Amino acid sequence: MRGRYVVLEALREHDLDELALLLADPRVYDDGYVMHRRPVGVEDGRAVGRERFLAQQGELDGRGSGRLAYAVRVAVDGPLGSAGTLVGTTSLLEADLVNESVHVGSTLYGPTWWGTVVNPECKLLLLQHCFDGCGFGRVKIQTDLLNTRSQSAIVKLGAVREGVLRRERRREDGTFRDTVVFSVLAEEWPTVRERLQARLRGQ
Repeated sequence: MRGRYVVLEALREHDLDELALLLADPRVYDDGYVMHRRPVGVEDGRAVGRERFLAQQGELDGRGSGRLAYAVRVAVDGPLGSAGTLVGTTSLLEADLVNESVHVGSTLYGPTWWGTVVNPECKLLLLQHCFDGCGFGRVKIQTDLLNTRSQSAIVKLGAVREGVLRRERRREDGTFRDTVVFSVLAEEWPTVRERLQARLRGQ
């Protein structure tokens, strides 16, 4: 998937060196990001990337399990950096063809690209793929209740906050996470698409 600012490509083993640098940045874990353990150094970052993002790569089975992880890269030379620079990763998960639902998640960007066009264009490309390309009726986006930065970014997309799943999963530090669930439905997609396109036109 290619946009004006970013390109999404299937995440591969050769992407792990660059991803490890992002995972090793302590700022990533501010504001409640605790999806996985904090790596100690770049080599450990490769291991975390392999375990967390490549473990089920390419195994979306349409029955609610599997993952398709993407490397998010800069499309062209410009303010975001040189073309091809890895800025983060995101995934499609839990594709359920019977119930026409899918989850966009496991999203991580380097702090350099927070608050830029990266997230809105990335979500525009993914939502286009889910709704227009695959015909899904519902896309779920969720985050830790502690991750206020992520919640703000999801709200700006135009997703609807459905509620909180209390004590939904164990974090890597042993505590339990309350998960905030958002969604976009097919009938809401045209409005969300225009909202995202307007944000990108304003850049």
